[in-house]
Amino acid sequence: MNVELIHKYFPELTPKQKEQFEALGELYAEWNSKINVVSRKDIDKLYLHHVLHSMAIARYIIDNKIEAKSIIDIGTGGGFPGIPLAIMFPDIEFTLCDSIAKKIKVVTEITQAINLENTQPIWSRSEDIKGKYDFVVSRGVAQLKDFVPLVKHLYTTGIIYLKGGDVYTESLECAKACKLSPDCFYTTEISKWFDEEFFYEKKIVTILR
Repeated sequence: MNVELIHKYFPELTPKQKEQFEALGELYAEWNSKINVVSRKDIDKLYLHHVLHSMAIARYIIDNKIEAKSIIDIGTGGGFPGIPLAIMFPDIEFTLCDSIAKKIKVVTEITQAINLENTQPIWSRSEDIKGKYDFVVSRGVAQLKDFVPLVKHLYTTGIIYLKGGDVYTESLECAKACKLSPDCFYTTEISKWFDEEFFYEKKIVTILR
């Protein structure tokens, strides 16, 4: 799979955005040989497993006409979902946070290499971050009931979370543990947008205030 996968589902990309997406393949291959931020077995499927997966949040935002000025990606790792989202939404300010310094180094180098000006990489634990953002995004870094308490001080509108598995049960457990109404949780099947088998069990969980 290559960058054509992104063009398939997002034909509205500008020439600059296409160039930025196209550059990711070579950049991640180069950096991953130095610092392992993507699974070695996954690097050949970067656009399917990482870039397009991240872009499910973009499709969710577009389809639901969500407005945001600031988004923070918690546990960004090598920059997912934050970097693809920042390419897609140049008018939104993205903060890309991870507690592992070498991963933030890769994020910093890649965002600079593709001239991605609406990102701020930060090396920090989520608990130590000050400030507010419209949304927190993340890609399955923890169980919901463990993740929500770590970021509840950061967002004004909601969490958009890429997740697999039994998200219905997980959402109920999180609602109980975090004293939230189950009505705040929404689940979207990613396979409604993307045809590839990889997405059959992938979902987006949204938690709104």
